[in-house]
Amino acid sequence: MELTAAEPRRRGLVQLFLDGEAAVKLDAQVFLQSGLKPGDQVSDQELFELIQASDARRAQEKALYLLEYRNYSKRELTEKIARTAASREAAQAAAGRMEELGLVDDRRFAQDYARELFGRKGYGSRRVAQELRRRGIGQELIQELLAEYEDPERAGEAIRRVLAKKYPGWREDEKVRRRAFVALQRLGYSYQEVREAMGQGEDWE
Repeated sequence: MELTAAEPRRRGLVQLFLDGEAAVKLDAQVFLQSGLKPGDQVSDQELFELIQASDARRAQEKALYLLEYRNYSKRELTEKIARTAASREAAQAAAGRMEELGLVDDRRFAQDYARELFGRKGYGSRRVAQELRRRGIGQELIQELLAEYEDPERAGEAIRRVLAKKYPGWREDEKVRRRAFVALQRLGYSYQEVREAMGQGEDWE
């Protein structure tokens, strides 16, 4: 195949034209490093290797870009890259490389995320476990982290903060009280935790 043209495109890509027809888009840096120019012959193997190299570079660039803004779990980072920038294989390799470099650490991510969910968002253990699982954290690590927060007094204090902030009239209004009870269970608190925090004498059956 003859490379008949190479035209710049948005987002750092170059459109290759082979035998006069639009073929593939490559990462501009990978194309420049290849040394190819219009008129050169390109074999199927060379094209395949260029596509692979382009995919890998795009995945790593996307990984670094994403990690500038917040932490990710390894699986979450892989999914994000695969949806927006590269193949799943390249995304997995890029996430693995970020892990090797210490830029991705599932334990560190899970610790920070659990702290945010328990603290700023006021979630209960069940909801925190659910959110961590959604981001690819293993059950063993989840159980280990939740054990650090197993304190009935902490749960009770968190529930009372939610009540004071969002349902200040819960003691006087039965409808508000029941709405608050359901909402607290959605936040991940158990029936028993909510019942105890709101008063064991209440009838919630």
